[in-house]
Amino acid sequence: MDLINIKERFLATDTRKRLIENFLSLSVLQIANYLLPLITLPYLVRVLGPEKFGLIAFSQAFIGYFMILTDYGFNLSATRDISINRENKEKVSEIFSSVMIIKLALMIISLILMSIIIFSFEKFRKDWIVYYLTFGMVVGQVLFPVWFFQGTEKMKYITFLNILAKVIFTVAIFVFVKEASDYLYVPILNSLGFIIAGILGLWIVFRDFEISFKVPSLEILKHYLKDGFPLFLSIASIPLFNDTNIVVLGIFTDNTAVTIYTLAARIIGVLIASQSPLVNAIFPWVSKEIKIDPINTISKLNKIRNLGSVIYFVILTITGLLSIWLIPFIFGNAFKQSIYPFLIMLYIPLIAFIANIYGNQILINLGKNKLYSMVLISTGIINLILIIPLVIFFNENGAAISRLVSETFITFMMYILAKREIRKIEYSKP
Repeated sequence: MDLINIKERFLATDTRKRLIENFLSLSVLQIANYLLPLITLPYLVRVLGPEKFGLIAFSQAFIGYFMILTDYGFNLSATRDISINRENKEKVSEIFSSVMIIKLALMIISLILMSIIIFSFEKFRKDWIVYYLTFGMVVGQVLFPVWFFQGTEKMKYITFLNILAKVIFTVAIFVFVKEASDYLYVPILNSLGFIIAGILGLWIVFRDFEISFKVPSLEILKHYLKDGFPLFLSIASIPLFNDTNIVVLGIFTDNTAVTIYTLAARIIGVLIASQSPLVNAIFPWVSKEIKIDPINTISKLNKIRNLGSVIYFVILTITGLLSIWLIPFIFGNAFKQSIYPFLIMLYIPLIAFIANIYGNQILINLGKNKLYSMVLISTGIINLILIIPLVIFFNENGAAISRLVSETFITFMMYILAKREIRKIEYSKP
């Protein structure tokens, strides 16, 4: 069989072709996500030093709460709604208009809440300008309709716009940040990257997708608020075992400990992000197929889980062995302590991958949003109980232990609940 015939068979259906295109688009994006931070992160750590870099990391973790608030779970609920109704232009316009109005309203609420917090506590007040400049990330994320592009399975737009923003940010860092006193340029440039990508994203939506913006009724807005609320609760709990670890470190220790943990967490974050091309590409497909043939769809997900787990385990093990040399080489000997929290969190990307299969792909697409929310909220509470004493006694290593325990608990609970729902489906079959 020649190569042309093999290609034709491989791309036999539009669905498969679209999945492959989306996977490749997101893979290119993730490659850029790996390379560009590897260039800027070590540079910023060395130029800014632990104090200023820790402040930047702390401010981003703090602003992360408002990014979660303005997302309101729409990256899952709106993606699903757009995917299901993509052929109905009027319905898609309704979803788009409603989601954007809600997100803009939540952005204004976030700005008010942030201002109250900043001017109520000295720790925030003394660096108020850093937090306001970092808030531009919230503005850009509100404007950028990633949920729309995922729902329409047009991942190439996400890829192009994000790479454009990151390239501009990366080049600008080297141009404007030359010494520790230039630290304010980091949130300025980061926010500009988000905002430019958001504006271009909206322009593409109106130019290429025939979307008409119209103000929906209050009843329609209430519907989308209610629909996204369970997912918002679950996603809002994510910072309780991620960004909260950085915030607690900043409150109970110092910016140096924040830097040591953040460097380890950033590397783990890059490794977790490597699964995004796959899990984001298959989510819209699973949302449709699981309604048609749930048993067959879950069987295919199991194969993806098995293959992905083996690949991840091998990659993470090799990375762990190299980290003793790699981390001091990248960040300098002054930050070699990051090796310890990194090794503690080493297998979190594998744990998170399995949790995504059972949680995002199965529970959410089976409409079990409340179960999904319950797991993440419970995990957030557990992390809040653990994080303070662990940080007090073990500093950055305590934050890493808390993160590992939380991620493991999520995966265990997602597995138990998804298996229960799968058995219900199997028993209902004749």
